[in-house]
Amino acid sequence: MVAKLSPTPTLPWGASAPPPPQEPYAPEKALDDVPALGYALHLFLASHMVESEEYCRQCDPEDEHLYFATGVGLIQCFKALMSFEDEDLLSGLKCVRHGNDIASQHRKKAASLPTRIAGLVMGSLNTSGVGFIKSMTPLERHAELVYAESLFEKALLGIVYSGDWLAFLKEALNMRTTINIYRQLGKFIETADAEAVARGEGPEDKTIDAHFRSGVWLGVGMSNVILSLMPSRLLSVIELFGYKGDRQAGLAYLMKAGGWSTDSPEPAVSLEQEGLRRPICDMSLLIFHLVLSSITFEGVDIALAQRILEYHAKRYPNGVFFLFGQGRLSLCRGQPAQAIEFYQKAMEAQDQYKNMHHISHWEIAVAQLALWNIPASLQSWQALASEATWSKATYTYSVAVCLLQLGSDKHREEASQLLAKVPTLRQRIAGKSIPFEKFAARKARKFQDQGGRLALPALELAYIFLAIYRAPRASIVASMLPAIGELLVELKAHSEDPSKYGNGQGYWDDLCLAHFLQGVCLRYVAYPGAEAIVDPNEEVAISPADAERQALLAFESVFADGSKIVFDHYLIYYAHYEYGRLLACKGDKAGARQHLELVASGKSLDGSSSRKGKFSMENALHVRTHAALEALDRKDRL
Repeated sequence: MVAKLSPTPTLPWGASAPPPPQEPYAPEKALDDVPALGYALHLFLASHMVESEEYCRQCDPEDEHLYFATGVGLIQCFKALMSFEDEDLLSGLKCVRHGNDIASQHRKKAASLPTRIAGLVMGSLNTSGVGFIKSMTPLERHAELVYAESLFEKALLGIVYSGDWLAFLKEALNMRTTINIYRQLGKFIETADAEAVARGEGPEDKTIDAHFRSGVWLGVGMSNVILSLMPSRLLSVIELFGYKGDRQAGLAYLMKAGGWSTDSPEPAVSLEQEGLRRPICDMSLLIFHLVLSSITFEGVDIALAQRILEYHAKRYPNGVFFLFGQGRLSLCRGQPAQAIEFYQKAMEAQDQYKNMHHISHWEIAVAQLALWNIPASLQSWQALASEATWSKATYTYSVAVCLLQLGSDKHREEASQLLAKVPTLRQRIAGKSIPFEKFAARKARKFQDQGGRLALPALELAYIFLAIYRAPRASIVASMLPAIGELLVELKAHSEDPSKYGNGQGYWDDLCLAHFLQGVCLRYVAYPGAEAIVDPNEEVAISPADAERQALLAFESVFADGSKIVFDHYLIYYAHYEYGRLLACKGDKAGARQHLELVASGKSLDGSSSRKGKFSMENALHVRTHAALEALDRKDRL
């Protein structure tokens, strides 16, 4: 019996659906489904998400095929992480657990306890490690790989959905199992390839298929990259269990799937040769180079990301994920107007998964902040606040601060109503608060305490979401610095008697915020982001040398007055971080290290002994500071 399939769309490169699977399902024929699942994946990447889901379900009506079970699980996992809705998370968990069960049924059965004990003495019994994997059939190895993948998805969804630390720890143990499986599979491939070389058969064991290889490279690569991104405090605990992430090795594994190299414009692996998970490896590389580059420096290669995007733009001209990538590339290069065009194309590319529009709205909102187009940014934040569910507190706060920045009485009244709601909209993930939601709730309370006032709220938001980092110099000089200047004039008028500023509260907080944001803005006039493309014909009213000098003075003003801050203590720590990066840009590595190490030390820098150096968005700053110190050692551009 052959499964009946509805018509599927023609893909942009002319691919057509492979022959449908034969029914009833025979487990020993499970690998025959790989071409069909590859077609489903290509449908998904070509923005035919619903058709991809339908194709998978029609190919596997009884939910018993190894590869279709994992394919459906991956799609549902993706949908759940897009929405963060309990219903989607539970549906995703149900699917990946089912996929995990199906994979377990196809795996090689573990040896009995007495046999495993004997195997400790007689390695020839192959009860564990590479020997055990060698003893498997190709199908059993694939099942082992799929088991690890589904276990990873299950752990990820479980961590997001769980509301207590016990559940979190249980899923963390599942993650440990996943990493161990990937390690063993990676060692198996290395051993098999080495033996092939010794036999004179070439660089690779030809009995290992490309689909299995690409899956192992994806798992080993991502495991190494993720572990390398762990905060140093957590990493020291993880290393006690024998885990250590090698970022360069991880990126190299991910590049293997497509045959990418740093010195070749084209990938070495063709469409006909690639493994099933090659596109996912490429997407993982894009996420690292274009998204995670906001928190790290080591290994980031924007030029490689561009080549990957150019390759996949030809394969998937209407592929929403690669349109996102092109937008992110433009944003990383300080071209927010161009980024907005790509994000708008991404929204037009598909309307099947509305949640994917929310990513575009977020990115457009940040890009519009970089252009200091507050009304346009407000529109995107409003769309998120009305439609998206990931963080209502974040969206509502962002709407409110844009309204405050616009400044009319009507806008201020609406902003006041929204800010009153922010503390009630907070949510928790794995029992922990979302850091920015805590920050937003504190700011909302500060607004009420100060009688309905926040200083430069949209520009502060632009800093936190890296919009100033992505802003063209012309936008900074023409719009952002004048807004700061207006506040500084008002503050200077009350310098003799700060108690007459506002309602008698917040003078020193606002003064330090103004100087901090002034320092950040001027730093990017003097030294644009490392990947920014600067228009050689751009005329800026302040020279880089003057911008550098004034930026240093602005940060030093924060240090001088920081002990008087009542509420926004985070400014002092972030000022040391930004000052250290500025010193690194001007060549003062010793000074840069001094300030970065102050932040990394965890000591109180605001003169307070009672709070023990705790401040808003502390973990995020420690991650960035650790990355900056590593980059300083390697002399990377900060």
